[in-house]
Amino acid sequence: MDLKDKMILSIIQEDSTHSVKEISEKIGLTFTPTYERIKQLEKQGIIEKYVGLLNREKLGLNIVVYCNVRLKEQSKKVLETFEKNIMQHDEVQEIISLSGEYDYMLKIIAKDINSYNEFAVNIISNIPNIGQYHSSIVLHEVKKSTKFKIDLA
Repeated sequence: MDLKDKMILSIIQEDSTHSVKEISEKIGLTFTPTYERIKQLEKQGIIEKYVGLLNREKLGLNIVVYCNVRLKEQSKKVLETFEKNIMQHDEVQEIISLSGEYDYMLKIIAKDINSYNEFAVNIISNIPNIGQYHSSIVLHEVKKSTKFKIDLA
């Protein structure tokens, strides 16, 4: 990956709606090599997909919760069962396997505190082998980014 590829990635991360023509002008290449570079970055899996970032609050999703989960046991089957169960729920935006005190951290988005409580009581607590879960409600998002630092040197 050279400087031009890194520049393309930086531009796409900032705003993926730029046309190939606009990207080519910004990086100082013509359309065809820029297009070919983008296709190669996609083929390599460096660019996984293009998405629109939505404003959750304008959609009435006012609560972000980080829920730490400890399972009763950590066998491969138990871990896979938990992951399979929790992945089915759209409220869960991220599932992160952890080392340390908890086994998983879940990022959960809900309409309000009552909706989250319903989810926790009816879904999380009913998944087999849940030992304990601890919820932290986000009060204010100080920094929120989907952008990776790309060294353009």
